[in-house]
Amino acid sequence: MPITEQRLATTVLVIGTGGAGLRAAIELAEAGIDVIAVGKRPKEDTHTSLAAGGINAALATMDPEDTWQQHAADTLKESYLLGDPRTAEIVTQGAALGIDDLERYGMAFAREGDGRISQRFFGAHKFRRTAFAGDYTGLEIQRTLIRRASQLDIPMLDSVYITRLLVHDGAVFGAYGFDLNNGTRYLVHADAVILAAGGHTRIWRRTSSRRDENTGDSFRLAVEAGARLRDPELVQFHPSGIIEPENAAGTLVSEAARGEGGILRNALGERYMSRYDPQRMELSTRDRVALASYTEIKEGRGTPNGGVWLDVSHLPRQTIMNRLPRVYQTLLELQMLDITRDPIEVAPTAHYSMGGVWVRPEDHSTDVRGLYAIGEASSGLHGANRLGGNSLIELLVYGRITGQAAAAYSESLTAQPRSAAAVAQARAEVDELLAADGPENVRALQRAIRNTMTEHAGVVRDEQGLRTGLAELDTIEKRMENIGVHPDIAGFQDLAHAFDLKSAALAARATLEAALERRETRGCHNRSDFPDMDPALRVNLVWSPATGITRESIPPVPDEIAALMVDVTTDGKLVE
Repeated sequence: MPITEQRLATTVLVIGTGGAGLRAAIELAEAGIDVIAVGKRPKEDTHTSLAAGGINAALATMDPEDTWQQHAADTLKESYLLGDPRTAEIVTQGAALGIDDLERYGMAFAREGDGRISQRFFGAHKFRRTAFAGDYTGLEIQRTLIRRASQLDIPMLDSVYITRLLVHDGAVFGAYGFDLNNGTRYLVHADAVILAAGGHTRIWRRTSSRRDENTGDSFRLAVEAGARLRDPELVQFHPSGIIEPENAAGTLVSEAARGEGGILRNALGERYMSRYDPQRMELSTRDRVALASYTEIKEGRGTPNGGVWLDVSHLPRQTIMNRLPRVYQTLLELQMLDITRDPIEVAPTAHYSMGGVWVRPEDHSTDVRGLYAIGEASSGLHGANRLGGNSLIELLVYGRITGQAAAAYSESLTAQPRSAAAVAQARAEVDELLAADGPENVRALQRAIRNTMTEHAGVVRDEQGLRTGLAELDTIEKRMENIGVHPDIAGFQDLAHAFDLKSAALAARATLEAALERRETRGCHNRSDFPDMDPALRVNLVWSPATGITRESIPPVPDEIAALMVDVTTDGKLVE
């Protein structure tokens, strides 16, 4: 069958049609700049649409004393001092404008009786600064951005899998990919590329990402183009992902279940949080609850399936139906479980990549000229623990800034650098995989990586486990040389899995090597052999295949922000 190759040209190519990618595309289109956005999932069903909690901005609608400076202070404190102060300032200063943009696009936020935008506590925020739209904030943001992008006639291509960025002489000039349904190739020439294709949490066995989300392709695409990664070891584990069925393992049970009074018990029936945080119990921080549950399971007090019990059945049925409708519906659909009567079996699940592609704070440019990274693909804001509600505002703020930066970069070019050899290499890479007919099964190798990461780089790590993980990864990479790829009548998913496997291997290696180097316990990163925080490791760990790990110093926190970095009481609040 002859291969069809479609050639497209645009000023800026956006890879990823979630909230970050669409916000950048909108910024470009509103300025009259040519832009194309491509995504491998339907744009209505990207990962952004799963975000439930809310979006942060110091609007002071509920607490007049709130300021962007206090928001920055809360963010940096919660990052365990690994967040970049410049990034935190840019996001928190730009947050109100981000909300204004959504309102301008027609988003319906929850409001008070007098018309003010409602804001609530969410995690370790000093003030109420989380705006929301019911229980579906991320979905509403995604719908709003799609509607605005459609009004601007932005070309948005679904089911396009990008396999390689095209680079010549240190500058990007486009990307290569294929259609997941019919295999049509895409050669896209562009002055600038904005990478907004998510993180790498899919490389763990239990994850809140679906099969084809957050597979590490942002990391691989950037690194192969010549960029670096920062802090890949810093991954947030959510305390409560379901265990069964296997194809939905990791699906989140909202933290609202604990916020409303849910109780955690081990297999012995003990309410174990009293051992780990007797004051806050189930309302403790995400990293602490995940660590507690992990410890109970590891020490043999877990359920036969390797979980713990989250029980809301003691709550009034009406409370559950009114406050936890999504949790009720999800468990009924997936397990035929009635949570008003029975407890839910849960375990910690990989949830958010706080590290990502190395970017500059001012515009999220990378080491490659013309290449930018935003959203969960990027790094710099969250450090060792993400403050709840900050990821949605980050993608809006940097979507706008990076759109402007990419436009300015394009205007500065006198000619677009191109390389026929780079295009030929991208084409050959796809051809070679399609011709691969070895005995190794791609999906089995993906599972092997997930097992390795879950066993050796999960909630708790140690030197021996991480070294074992790297040895197992060496073996898996050797087996990857003999894979077979077989597109079928259902499309080119097998080819996508083969590229996902490459991405997973690269992301896993970066994560294991960085986790080995960070010989301390800080935030989400727990080293059982180094249980204390090491002041000398208040650095970012930067990784590339060529250099391995290097340490990067973090600028000092400005005095006006540092003065506001006080311990925030979380009494009676669900802590993110």
